[in-house]
Amino acid sequence: MYLVCDGMGGAAAGEIASSLAVDEMMRLLTDRDTETQLPELIDQAIAAANQAIYSRAQANQKLNGMGTTMVALVVEERHVRLINIGDSRCYRLRAGHLEQISLDHSLVDEQVRLGRMTPAEALRSPLRNVITRALGTQSRVTPDIFDLEAEPGDLFLLCSDGLTRELADAKIESLLGAAVPLGGLCSSLVDAANHAGGGDNITCLLVRAKG
Repeated sequence: MYLVCDGMGGAAAGEIASSLAVDEMMRLLTDRDTETQLPELIDQAIAAANQAIYSRAQANQKLNGMGTTMVALVVEERHVRLINIGDSRCYRLRAGHLEQISLDHSLVDEQVRLGRMTPAEALRSPLRNVITRALGTQSRVTPDIFDLEAEPGDLFLLCSDGLTRELADAKIESLLGAAVPLGGLCSSLVDAANHAGGGDNITCLLVRAKG
């Protein structure tokens, strides 16, 4: 299992929310009961993570409204389940071509998908930071779940919006095409995003399917 969470909320609330999400997801999905089917376990883990954050926020007024985005891969052999809540993203690089797999749960991206706003307008919109779905902000949350089959050499990128706000997809594709180890690719992505402005937290995680 691989996941990236990007917390939101005042003071340390975002850090608390993202830590709770990681802890609950890892607890329920890495120490799994083999008698329970994976889709059911994923549902249980998401519900547990959401409830842990929501309950903590309800119990402490200073944490009110905290939440976190989440993008995760759960891998079984070649089968990959992608889980997405919020605007952290999953991309797949296959045969040199980069494709965004996840869909952003943000106001402007939903307007673009409905044809009510152009991508250029979305980039300039003062509402571009408005998230329509997050873990922990409501008592229940519905994720997007995508079922994928990995091919040898596929490279999956999980990242926070601090990366994608600074780097266009074409730039990310170019950087991921370099023949360097995954750690070096991650560093080059973060360095490029910082050089482009670095206006937000930048997190990226790379997973390659073996041949």
